[in-house]
Amino acid sequence: MITTTDVYAVGAPIIVGLIFLEVVVSAFKKYEFYKLGDTGGTLGLLAGNVFVSLITQGLTLGLYFYLYQFRLVTINELFAPWIIWLITFLSIDFIFYWYHRASHRVRFLWAIHMNHHSSTEMNFFVAFRQAWFGPISKTPFFMVMPLIGFDPSITVVAALCSRLWGVVGHTQWIGKLGWLDGIFNTPSTHRVHHGTNPEYIDSNYGNLLIVWDRLFGTYVKEEAQVVFGLVNNVETNNPIKITFYTWSAIITDVKSAQSFDEVIGYIVGPPDWLPKESKNL
Repeated sequence: MITTTDVYAVGAPIIVGLIFLEVVVSAFKKYEFYKLGDTGGTLGLLAGNVFVSLITQGLTLGLYFYLYQFRLVTINELFAPWIIWLITFLSIDFIFYWYHRASHRVRFLWAIHMNHHSSTEMNFFVAFRQAWFGPISKTPFFMVMPLIGFDPSITVVAALCSRLWGVVGHTQWIGKLGWLDGIFNTPSTHRVHHGTNPEYIDSNYGNLLIVWDRLFGTYVKEEAQVVFGLVNNVETNNPIKITFYTWSAIITDVKSAQSFDEVIGYIVGPPDWLPKESKNL
């Protein structure tokens, strides 16, 4: 059985090597992929994410094993090992698509996820600009897997592999890859996801595969040069300010709400939601 330790042992050196090579190429070619302040902000957000993960991962895994007792089927008994791993990867990717899409369209989830998009750069290290509360926000979406019958001990390893793959998409160093860009979440397709260009907003949510976006109408091909960041950038690399930036805006909006419907709209509506009266002004 492959363990998370095995995955880290293989994956971590590869990721570190990619970052090192990108830094060297960026410096040698004067691409300026990395900026000190932005990288510092990423380190701060990563530290908080790791801290929360260490606190919650045991409880989360315990919850998944508890739910596994009530599974509909035992997938490990139905298929050969290679098929089990394949459908586990596909299921994780499918659920991640909807979690990721919801994180862009539901404001309280966006308050967490916008941390990742707060960088105006695009490099391998930006993949580690992870929200402090990200490990918690994912849990309700992935609770369905043990209930269906996916063994948590396999799911946690497959999820880690998928997460490491996600690092590869965060770069300007690798250009378009032809037909691969239409199947996998490649650097080209993920650059689009991080773009603030009007035609790129809310697109390309996939992690391993981009086929979910093609199926559900959120796929956009990279054409114009991508402008990275947020539509309204936070103009800070302070991880605390970034973490609570949208939460503060939600609290301010809720206080100004004129009705219960407006309260709900400000919390669970899209990030750009406004009351009807405001839209008509």
